[in-house]
Parts: sequence; C-alpha cells; structure tokens
Amino acid sequence: MYDLVFDALGIAGVGLIVAAYLLLQTDRLHACDRRYSLANAVGAALVLVSLVHDFNLPAFLIEAFWLAISIYGLLRPRKQARSEV
Repeated sequence: MYDLVFDALGIAGVGLIVAAYLLLQTDRLHACDRRYSLANAVGAALVLVSLVHDFNLPAFLIEAFWLAISIYGLLRPRKQARSEV
C-alpha cells in the first residue's frame, strides 16, 4: 500500500507535466502563463516526492532542475514588475 501512494504521487506529477506541455503545444496555454510554470513546479515536486521512496539519481536531477526552473518562471514576472515601478 505504501508503494502505491508514492507511485500515485509520481504518476500525478508526470500527468501534470505532460498535460502542461500538451496545452502549450496546442496553444491552449502559453509559456509565460503562470499556470504553465505552476503545473510544472507541482508536477516536478510530486515526482521528487515519489523518488524519496524509490531513489533514482538521474530522475532526481532532472526533476530538481525542472522544479527550480519552474519556480524561477513563477517568480520572474514579479521581479520584472518590481523593476518597472
């Protein structure tokens, strides 16, 4: 049962990342839309949680970078807005 919880979290994370990418490619979402970065950040975080249970270094590294870049994407508009004031 414990394994299923971590697997479900990881699968949900992958689903979020893939859905965000699909919406981007079909022009239903834009890269500068905060929802795109948020979906990627939450998805990567969920995959990282699943990796705590069944660790894989390459997967951990890509998801850690994916999360960091997504957080940057979430914070970037705020930083630009502050510099324009």
